[in-house]
Amino acid sequence: MSWIKMIDENEANGRLKEVYKKITGPKKSKVANVLKVQSLNAKILDAHLGLYKSIMYGKSNLTRRQREMAAVIVSKANECHY
Repeated sequence: MSWIKMIDENEANGRLKEVYKKITGPKKSKVANVLKVQSLNAKILDAHLGLYKSIMYGKSNLTRRQREMAAVIVSKANECHY
């Protein structure tokens, strides 16, 4: 559990509310806690999403599966639940 103050979806307003909508889209209503820990700075959260999308979906010599495997290995090494 995070010790960082997080803003829930129902408390978000302004830019954070817009970023949350970008994250959840029309089918989901919850934002993952790994993203919510950045909720105090919507600009940073939005930039993180752009970086994540570039890394995971952008042009690369690695397949999507290989990228996910690398993320799992790094999370395990950092003792982080993926």
